Formats: sequence, structure tokens, C-alpha cells
Amino acid sequence: MRFALTGAAGYIAPKHIQAIKDISGDLVAVLDPHDSVGRLDRNFPECLYFRESERFDRWLSKNPVDYVSICSPNYLHDSHCLLAMRNGADVICEKPLVLNERNLDNILTWEEKTAKKVNVVLQCRLHPEAIKAKNQFSEGVYYLKVDYRTPRGAWYNQSWKGDVEKSGGLVTNIGIHLFDLSMWLFGTWLQWQVDTLTQDEASGFLTLERAEMEWRLSLKQGVPKRMFVVNSTEIDLTNGFQDLHTETYKRILAGDGFGVEDIRGATRIVEAIRHAG
Repeated sequence: MRFALTGAAGYIAPKHIQAIKDISGDLVAVLDPHDSVGRLDRNFPECLYFRESERFDRWLSKNPVDYVSICSPNYLHDSHCLLAMRNGADVICEKPLVLNERNLDNILTWEEKTAKKVNVVLQCRLHPEAIKAKNQFSEGVYYLKVDYRTPRGAWYNQSWKGDVEKSGGLVTNIGIHLFDLSMWLFGTWLQWQVDTLTQDEASGFLTLERAEMEWRLSLKQGVPKRMFVVNSTEIDLTNGFQDLHTETYKRILAGDGFGVEDIRGATRIVEAIRHAG
């Protein structure tokens, strides 16, 4: 199975590179304007490197691959999805798949046109504690409190991730995880409000079909925490993510990946909150 990858120098790329290795795939080409991609030497030393998307695009047109994995900055995801499908490849894309819901429909159009599929990485849904909660709270109405802290250093807001036009800001870049998982567990959102929305912190309230949800996001320094409290039951997702990208790849290759429509609800709510600020 032949893979290419965009965003090879980025934060999340090592998880994809390891997943490709774990499933005995072959990473044959990568794209990144930054040439700090020595991480490839460990598993794929023969992998071709492209700095310009035009050359990467041209190479793909003559050298077909089965999948293009997309780890590039958020605002480039939809463009790179189209680049992959146009060159005959299926896609494995990090979230957020897009910054604006309208771009989902464009991707769906290209899926139909090319008969290719965009698979979205929703690894939180594969966490053992999340699956346990899905079974435990399959019926009834609950009060949900989410405390999602992922401390980041001063570099974060100086990078593209701190640029709302490129990342969608905190609620999109980090919050997409908690909103998607909450809706997967308790149904789509009906109403929302925002109490705090800054570069480093956000909080608010969300009404889901089967839960009233109080949520808080933070990038501030401290102990990492990904805690969901359902009534009085704690669901701790702080640890246990080591192999979830590999599990994601296995499911995609088995035809059981998450698609464009799976991320629509979370895309819609983070876009609404972003524009509210």
C-alpha cells in the first residue's frame, strides 16, 4: 500500500508515519515547505521530499499512490484533499477537516466526481474509555462537564496555530476534539453559548439532544487533562492515545473509516463559536 503525506515536519506527522509503518505501508513521498523532515530516516529513508506543492502535484500525477495523508496546517486541508483525489488517491485527513462547513460540500462533490473517499481522523472515538462511555450512556439524558486542557508553550501562538485565519483558533484547532466526541456520545447540538473566548482559553454551555454540557478549553500551563464527567461518572481521556492513529489506519483500510458527514456537526459548532468572538 503506497502512501504520500503533506505536512511532514508538523506536530502530528510522526503519528501518521508510525501508523503507516505499523500497517506495513510504504511512505513514498512527502510535502512540506519546511525541510526539517529528518524523522523520515528512521522508517522511510527512501521517501521522496518535495518543498513545493506544484512539484508534489506533478509527481503524484505520474506516480499513483493509494492514500495521501494530510497533516498540513488546517486552512490547507481541503485544498490538499482535492489535490489527492484529483490524482487518484483516497485521503486520510487530520481534523479539523475544514474551517468552514461550506467547504465540506465541495469535498463531497469531488468525492462523487473522482469516486475517492476522504477519511477523517477521529481518534478520540476509538479511545477505550470513549467506547465504554458510548455503551454505558446509550440512553437517557445527562449533565456533562468537560475540562479539556492541553498546555502549550509560548511558541504556539507565534506559529500558524495562533493565527485564526489559518487554524480557526483554539475552539477549532483543539475544541473540535471535544465537540465531536460529545456529539458522538450524546447527539447533535441544539443551542450554545460562549462565556469566555480568548487566544488561550474558552468556555461555554452547549445543549445536546441527550445532555446539557458545560465545557472549558485551555492552553495555559499546568497538568494536561481531558476529563468528561457524565453526571458523577468520570471519563478520563488524558492518556491512552499512543496507538489510536494506527487503529485509525487499520479501520480505514478495512473500509470502516469516518467520513465527511461524520465531522459536519462539530465543524458547524466550532465555526459558529469562532464567528461569535
